[in-house]
Amino acid sequence: MFRPLAAALMALAVVTATPAEAAPRLVPAADREVVFTADGTTAYGTLHIPEHRAGQRLRAALLLPGSGPTDRDGNQPPGAVPDTLAQVADALGRDGIATLRFDKYGTGRTGLGAYQDRPEDLDYPAFVRQARAAYESLRDQPETDPRALLVVGHSEGAMTGLLLGGTVRPRPTGLALLQPQAIRMLDLLALQLKAQIAEATRQGQFTPEQQRAADAAIDAAVISLREHRPVETTDLPPAVARLFEALQGPNARFVESDDAVHPPDTAAALRPGTKVLLTCGTNDAQIPCATTNALKAALRHAHAGGPGRVTLPGVDHLLHDAEHPNTLAPPVLDALRRFARH
Repeated sequence: MFRPLAAALMALAVVTATPAEAAPRLVPAADREVVFTADGTTAYGTLHIPEHRAGQRLRAALLLPGSGPTDRDGNQPPGAVPDTLAQVADALGRDGIATLRFDKYGTGRTGLGAYQDRPEDLDYPAFVRQARAAYESLRDQPETDPRALLVVGHSEGAMTGLLLGGTVRPRPTGLALLQPQAIRMLDLLALQLKAQIAEATRQGQFTPEQQRAADAAIDAAVISLREHRPVETTDLPPAVARLFEALQGPNARFVESDDAVHPPDTAAALRPGTKVLLTCGTNDAQIPCATTNALKAALRHAHAGGPGRVTLPGVDHLLHDAEHPNTLAPPVLDALRRFARH
C-alpha cells in the first residue's frame, strides 16, 4: 500500500500546484504633449512619465519656471538655454515621479494667447491661474495619483508654488522651492541692484559717493513704483535707469501685482505636515540665502514638514556649480533625492 499512496500524493501535488505569477508588464518611460486651457488661452506642456508597472498610479510633480519669458524647459532662447526644468524632470523621473512642465504666457507654443492684443493686462495672478489649471491637468492624467501630487518651483515659480500649495484641491503633499523668490519683488530687485553697484564700486567704476547716490535713487525708485508715480532716474546708472523705465508702462500691472505678494505670508495657508524643501545656493547672486530667512521661519510656524531649508555649497541660481556648468550640481541632485524619498 505504501508505494501507491505515495504515487497518489505526488499526483495530487502536481494537480494543485499554482503556476508562477507572470511578472507585471513594465511600461517604458515616455514624454507626451499635454494641452490645457486657462482664461481662454490654450497652454502646451510636456508630461514625462517614468518607467512604471502597467496600471500603476504615480506620484507626480508640477514644475514651475522662473521669472521672465522662461519656457517649459527652463530656457529663455536663444540666449539662455540651461534646461533647468528639463533636468529637474529627469532627476525626479529617476525616482519614479511623473512631471508636467509647460510653456507659460509669452513663451513656447503657448505665447500670449488671449493677451496677444493687450499685453498690458497680463498680471501675476493670471500666471497663478495658469499654474492652477496645469495642476488640475496633472491631477487628471491617467498615470498620476491625485493623492500624491507635488509642486516644484524655481525662483519666481517657487513663489507661485507656495500660492498654489495653500489653495488648490487636493492640496499637494509636498513643495520644492528651488532658489525661491522669498521676499517682495521690488525689495529683491533693489537688493540685487545694490549688490551689482557695490561690486562695480569695488572695481573702480563708481566712487563711494556715486554708490551712495545710486543706492538712494534705487530706494526712491521703489517707493515711486509702489506709489504709482514716475521714477526719477537722474542719479541712476543708465542701465539701472532703463530697467526701472521698463518696469513702468505696459509692465506696470504685472510689477504691482507681483510685488504685492509677500511670500512668507503665503506659508500660513499650507496644510500642516506638508513636506517642504527650500534651497539656497551660496553662489546665487540673485537669491542670497539671507533672503530666505523669513520664509524659513514662516514655514516652521506653519508646521511644514522636512526636509526644510538646504544650503547648496557653490551652487548658483541656475542650479549649477563650477564643475557642472551645464547640468544640475550634485548638491541639487542630492536635495531633490531627499525630497523625493522623504
